[in-house]
Order: sequence, then C-alpha cells, then structure tokens
Amino acid sequence: MLSKKPQEEVSCLRSNKKQIKIEQTDSICSRGTRDMKPMVPLGLMVAIVALASSGCFNSAKVFRVMPQNEKQVNFLKHLASIKQLDFWHPDSAHRIVSQMVVDFHVSAHQSRSVQTLMEQNEIQYEILFNNLQEEIEKQFDGKRNLTGRHSYAKYNDWDKIAAWTARIAKIYPKLVSRMQIGSTFEKRPMYLLKVGRESSRKKAIFMDCGIHAREWISPAFCQWFVKQAIITYGRDKIMTRLLDNLNFYVLPVFNIDGYVWSWTQDRMWRKNRSKNSSTHCIGTDLNRNFAAAWGTTGFISNDPCDETYIGPAPESEDETKAVASFIRNHLSSINAYLSIHAYSQMLMFPYGYTFNKAPNHAELMKVAKAAVEALSSLYGTKYEYGASATVIYPTSGGSDDWAYDQGIKYSFIFELRDKGRYGFLLPESKIKPTCEETMLAIKSIGTYILSYAS
Repeated sequence: MLSKKPQEEVSCLRSNKKQIKIEQTDSICSRGTRDMKPMVPLGLMVAIVALASSGCFNSAKVFRVMPQNEKQVNFLKHLASIKQLDFWHPDSAHRIVSQMVVDFHVSAHQSRSVQTLMEQNEIQYEILFNNLQEEIEKQFDGKRNLTGRHSYAKYNDWDKIAAWTARIAKIYPKLVSRMQIGSTFEKRPMYLLKVGRESSRKKAIFMDCGIHAREWISPAFCQWFVKQAIITYGRDKIMTRLLDNLNFYVLPVFNIDGYVWSWTQDRMWRKNRSKNSSTHCIGTDLNRNFAAAWGTTGFISNDPCDETYIGPAPESEDETKAVASFIRNHLSSINAYLSIHAYSQMLMFPYGYTFNKAPNHAELMKVAKAAVEALSSLYGTKYEYGASATVIYPTSGGSDDWAYDQGIKYSFIFELRDKGRYGFLLPESKIKPTCEETMLAIKSIGTYILSYAS
C-alpha cells in the first residue's frame, strides 16, 4: 500500500523570478504543519507578497470527478488517505457519495501519480486547472491592486478592509456605526458595522462574511452590501424602507487571521490560525465550532490536521465566541441570520445536523424560493435551495443551525458563485455581477423579515 506523504514545506517566497530564502517559515502553500514566524521584515514581506509571489502552486492541478458507484466512491476516499488532496467540493473525502461532483486540488509533485491511479481505476476526470498558480494570478484580472485604495470591484486585503470600516462609519455617521465585538486568536480586532437609521424598536439581521479564509468573494459581498445600502438610501424605495425599519449587523470578515494568511502565505487556506495542543497542525474550521450538535453528527473531523477540524470544544475559538456572544446579547432584536460562503450557488437553511425538517421548514422554503427567484432575475444565475443536510450534506457545529437553535427562525447560508469553473478563484470581473444579484436576494429576505417576522 502506498503511504501518505508528509506535508511539503518550501522555504522561499518568489517574486519577479528572484528567490528570497526565508529561514524557519511555512510554505506559502503549505497546509499548515508548522507555524513559525518568517525571519523577514514586515515591510519586505508585504512587498514580496504584493509583487505576486509565485511558484508554490506552479503546475498544481484541480481535478473534477463524478464517482459512478460505491466502488469509485471508496477508491476516492482511499486515494485521499494516501495522497494529499485538498478538497474544494465537498470539503472532505468523507462526504463523497455516488453521482456527486467532486473537485480537489493536488500539488505538482503528486498530480501525475494521482492521474495514473485514477486512470488505473477507470475514474473519468476533468482537469479544471492545469496550473493553479496561473489561475491565482488570473483572479486579479491580470493586475493586482497595489495602490493603498480600497475598491469595491477588487479583492481587498485585511488592512484595506479594516481602514474602510473606520472610514465608512466616519463618512456616513447617520447610517453606519462601527464597534469591536472581540479579537481573533492573533489579536486582530473584529469590527462589526451596524447599518441602518437609528431607532430603539427596530428588528435586525446579522450577516457575516469570510468564515472560511479562501472564499474571497464572501468578504467582497459584505463590503458591497454596505456601500450599496448607503448610496441607494433615499433613492431605492426597498432599501430605504429596510434601513428605516431594520438594522443590519455586518461582519465583513469573520475569520480575519485566516484571511490574512490566505493573502500572505497560502491562497487555499480555510481555517483560522489558532494553535492546537499536541500537534504542529494549525487552525480550526470555525463553521464546525458552534454549539449546534457539536461533534456529534455528520461527517466531522477530530483531527487538527484536517480542513474541517471541529476544535477541542464548542466555541473554543476566539472568533466563534465573539460572534456567539454578540448574537446572544442581541437575541431580542435579531430576527434573521445570514452567513455568506462560496462556492456552489446554493441558498440553504437548517437543519444541517439532522435530516428532520425545521418546525418552520415550509416558510423557510418559501422565503428561500423568493430570494433565489429575485437573484436569478438579473443575470439568470441558477441557485439550488433547501435544508442544508438535504441540499449538500449533513454536518454539525454550523453557525446557521446554532443561530436557529438560539431562536432566530430565519437562518440562511448563501454559497455564492460559481459552480466550479473558477471555484474559490472567482475573477475580480465577476465581483460586480455576483454582488448585484446577491443584493436582490438579501433585499427579498429583508422585506419578508420586515413584514412577517415577530
């Protein structure tokens, strides 16, 4: 039997074909086996990254397969046990079932052997990306935003987003206020924006983006939403009514440490950056860390080295605690919870940890159907919708199930564009249409909450 190779580390950053060696540092594209600080001045590190570090994903491939039967399903699970497969969809080999579209990323040095093994076992495959590094660069439409300016049509790093939260609250004090609800594991402030006209008796919707670091279109949408809500207030009847009668609590980036890491070290990073005892593996999947049947059902992982690691206890992570505490403290006003993810084009609601239907399942289906129809009306983008366990797969510890169990009866997860052509690397040219159509869905849900939520 083939043995699974240890995670590879590379001690370099490459920029403009020049190789700069760094002692005792993670690879830009390592899967997080060690967390040592690079021996490079911060300014130089930022400059290197900004100049488009390359090499670590050179010739790495992303495959798509669709197992036709249980034999092929079992082979893919076995392949994942002997090779380093970074699953994009589903997020774990355990969740693979027959007739499911499966996307996974393989490093350059393993791609040839993975292809050979699939061919030997008569697995038909499609290569989505022949060179992942090239696709990462293409995401920026050929030119990275190297100015210090924030842009709604570009992907912004955390420093730009943090500065933007302060600036937008200062410019629009009658519609936006900023508060800090906690700090991350690496002590970065977690800023929450409250969007809406001041009122003491308003309903509220909580919306978070970027719980998984590599899903960059998600934070881009939260920023777009805040901007559009503000600039259309007084001109758009629906948005004006919503902001007059609702508060939107918007968390632009939930997993800030992971998001920073995805910009500076590993574009494919998913988890947060907390240290785990008795292992060098870093991070917890924040969307498996909530106290909603935590660690009890679905395909979960107790292995800190896995992308879907649930953490040592529910709410063990600083980020999870901060969000959960804020929501618990505002339960009297929060009527809806929205969590924005990517990719797959889905709108889901509880439950994820059981196939049993939520008490208001029919109503949630009605709200989801209207939201998807509104979204699709602009560009014809097709979304699936329904209960999470049925639409995608069962899992526990999710933020949407937790919010629902807290009494927030309108709890939804969006999986934004696309269906896998670009996956986590949606080009910047797609930010505007993706956000425009998603705004329509949010407005649809908000209008329902305003009219019917008690």
